[in-house]
Amino acid sequence: MYSGSAHRLRTSFRKRKVIGPLHTNGPVSATSDARRLATCVNEEAVLTEVDTGIEICRYKGDETEITALAISPSDSYLLIFYTSLFLRIYELPVRSTFTEEGDVEVASSSRVPWIRQIARAHDAPVHVITIDPTSSYAASGSADGHVKIWNIARGFVTHSFRGHAGVISALHFHFSKTNATTKYLVTGSVDTKIRIFDLTAKSDQPIATLDGHVSVPRGVSVSDDGRWLVSGGRDAVLLLWDLHATDSGLDLVTTSKKKAAKGKFAPKLANTIPVLERIEAVSILNDGERLRAYTAGEKGTVKLWDVFRGEVVAGSSRNGQKPFAELSEDMQEQVQIVSAMYVIAISYNIPDADAYSHLNRYLPEAQTIVTVHGDQNILFHSSTNGSLLRQVIGFNDEIIDAAFLSSTSNPSCHSSSSTHDTHLAIATNSSQIRVYSTESLNACLLDSHKDMVLCLDRSAGGSVLASGSKDKSARIWAPSSLSIEDSSSSGVVWSCIAVCEGHTESVGAVAFSRRPFPSATATEGSKETGERLRFVFTGSQDRTVKLWDLSSTSFDSSLSSTTSPNDPMRAKSLLTQIAHDKDINSLDVSPNDKLLVTGSQDKTAKIWEIHHSAATGKKSAKGELKLLGTLKGHKRGVWNVRFSRFDRIVATASGDRTVKLWSLENFSCIKTFEGHTNSILRVEFLNRGMQLLTAAADGLVKLWNIKDEECLASLDNHEGKVWALAISSDEKTLVSAAADSVVTFWQDCTELEEEERQTAKNDLVLKEQDFVNYVSLNDYRNAILLALSMDQPGRLFNLFNTIRPQRIKTSTDKYQQSITGNTSVDQVIKTLPPLELARLLRHARNWNANNKSFAVAQTVLHAILKYRSANDILDAFQGGNAVTADVLSEIQAPPDAEHSAIVVSLKEKDMRALKELLDGLIPYTERHFARAEKMVQDSYVVDYVLNEMDSGVIFNGEDAIMTEA
Repeated sequence: MYSGSAHRLRTSFRKRKVIGPLHTNGPVSATSDARRLATCVNEEAVLTEVDTGIEICRYKGDETEITALAISPSDSYLLIFYTSLFLRIYELPVRSTFTEEGDVEVASSSRVPWIRQIARAHDAPVHVITIDPTSSYAASGSADGHVKIWNIARGFVTHSFRGHAGVISALHFHFSKTNATTKYLVTGSVDTKIRIFDLTAKSDQPIATLDGHVSVPRGVSVSDDGRWLVSGGRDAVLLLWDLHATDSGLDLVTTSKKKAAKGKFAPKLANTIPVLERIEAVSILNDGERLRAYTAGEKGTVKLWDVFRGEVVAGSSRNGQKPFAELSEDMQEQVQIVSAMYVIAISYNIPDADAYSHLNRYLPEAQTIVTVHGDQNILFHSSTNGSLLRQVIGFNDEIIDAAFLSSTSNPSCHSSSSTHDTHLAIATNSSQIRVYSTESLNACLLDSHKDMVLCLDRSAGGSVLASGSKDKSARIWAPSSLSIEDSSSSGVVWSCIAVCEGHTESVGAVAFSRRPFPSATATEGSKETGERLRFVFTGSQDRTVKLWDLSSTSFDSSLSSTTSPNDPMRAKSLLTQIAHDKDINSLDVSPNDKLLVTGSQDKTAKIWEIHHSAATGKKSAKGELKLLGTLKGHKRGVWNVRFSRFDRIVATASGDRTVKLWSLENFSCIKTFEGHTNSILRVEFLNRGMQLLTAAADGLVKLWNIKDEECLASLDNHEGKVWALAISSDEKTLVSAAADSVVTFWQDCTELEEEERQTAKNDLVLKEQDFVNYVSLNDYRNAILLALSMDQPGRLFNLFNTIRPQRIKTSTDKYQQSITGNTSVDQVIKTLPPLELARLLRHARNWNANNKSFAVAQTVLHAILKYRSANDILDAFQGGNAVTADVLSEIQAPPDAEHSAIVVSLKEKDMRALKELLDGLIPYTERHFARAEKMVQDSYVVDYVLNEMDSGVIFNGEDAIMTEA
């Protein structure tokens, strides 16, 4: 029954990539090259590599929320404020370096300790922080209107400014490049005023107060030449101020009397620009020819302004999504920008730039605008035209389903790994579908459903996506080359081209036809990448199954790029079949498009025969379903059903914690798989139908051998229910996604592990031969070190046991110098490295517990205690035993309370390991000595008896015999 028996079973999968929560709440900051992001995940700050999605390190918090954070322009420091009013200063890991293969290496540790901590840095929570261009000073503004400037390296306050009537809402440093004495700090607060402080003056009063806003100013920025200041706020206006004006002539500016008298500083309002949306961030852009600024606000877009003319010169679009005004209130809150930052990427001095030209994909545009949105998504925009460069999903919440997608829709291209499975679509408890690039962290959102998306399925060609939702509809998506310009995503997104409406309840299952056929207009050698599908099935909570005709629908990317996402084609329903007594959870179509299997909460699965005829000429499309059989046997609802592509069997996964295989010949159960501890939610066939892959509510993914009904591996990387399971076309990559919002990519490493085992086996053979050679040459040092490195206590025991009898020979000068029986062995024990010494002590402990080997153990222990000091033994357990040296090297922090506690904890583990060793040695050693002492005592009795027999007892007997005679 199981075809392809000659194929090797897959037995091992390793984590290749993990997409977890990147940003759940709080502030965000980027490094100067826009390649690393510092974000907040619950109560911790996380540093992430944007290109690869790799988590570089975490900064452990104090169990309170982060209110503000900032990365210094030099990428040396990270400053974090907490609601507990603590300020912690961290060092960032070493900047990423390039390898000859083009990979990115990041020197980091899993946990980065702070280098300085300041308790009660402010009397109220800090919500705004900025760092000066030299990375020497940081300014923080608190909710009580107090602004402080900190010396980052030394941790003390250099300036303190009061007088703001409320929460500080904006901060900006301006250090003149031409005049070293011009150092300003510009502040904004909820009293709607903007204040300018001279950091070189001794006074703590502002040199000017700008009063032009009627609501909270959220951003201020000064041009490089120090003349122009731009401010924007929630009053939906952008103000341009001339800082070099000698006489304001307006009541909007209040200046210091000393400055005004000299006529040196009297800012003037130069222009007022209505933006027509609340501004959350503003900054002047570096443009040598003209003065431009960007604004980001409630509509979720970035606008680039010519501030002199008051015109929008460029801006970001919503990439085919609905206009902001048509969104619901909840969606408007999600898309609005809550913060933004302007990043100027630095230049890398890469040797032999021509040889490293392939690394350009890692370097963003020279100037990037990073925006953070209400739905925790982070977008990267070009500062040249505002176009979207990259989108990073901050938080996926509970993941319900997943499917691989291909950026090309030509089935003939699917053998190429470079063009197939390029993206991964996931459905969360949201109306938006997230489509990730499988090679990077870049993603796009598909926004067309009105309620939560419940299920996904991809076409046989891999490029077309179907989704079912709580809005009682299903939608068909095809690839388009409309929007994202980032090369990592190849400029491909998916557009909604068809909608299936007709169910009266949520659509919880979708299934495409499995037989692809080329587009009628495609010719051999043509560049058209479209495909046509025959039909799609949908299953709903209304207990019905609907068949939708797609035979007349073209899925060409050229067509989808011209189709309006707000006006997709209406698919035609060919039939409506009442299939079950309860909700339908899953559908699947057989590889030949002849059968349909449905799984339901009524504890059954049903097999249906499909009759479908496509529309031809004047004949309309027709469809019919005929019930062939009902699969009964599960004790709870059926969550998932799947046909095998190679055998006439079907698999069903149920809430009764079992997976059953059913024959399509007589619809009987032929095998049952048990092993999960909770409901099994997904099942897939693997490796030409010889294996099964299951995912369950216990957080595990299990790999099964169907023939032996044996679990070959358990993949564990989730803490919630694993709702989603996807397999790549070449079956080398698995994806599991769960309620813990974690997506895990698993790579097949069966062949790699087999090669590693074979290599290890060959190395072991060589080492064993070397060991024999060393022993025959009496090279005991290398023999002992090799036996310890191979972790073969048997060979080591035989070596010690072989040389030990030399101790019992007649005492000579050589014997007096050797404890083990050979002076070279004694010398080895004297010079053993700490790690090998710890291993030898463990082996001696194990030998000491056996009556047949305790003598060798006591000899080894005698030599160790004779030749090595107590400090050597302690060092052996501190350097390579209970805690590795790598872990100890990570603890490089000042001696504050928490780090002292960490060091104490590590020392406790060392002492615990040493204590376990002693606890195993002492009782058996005492027992051996007690037995030896008893033997000595018994020997005295024997000596006494023999002495008495020789001197008295026998002679007295002989005298008596002679007397009788």
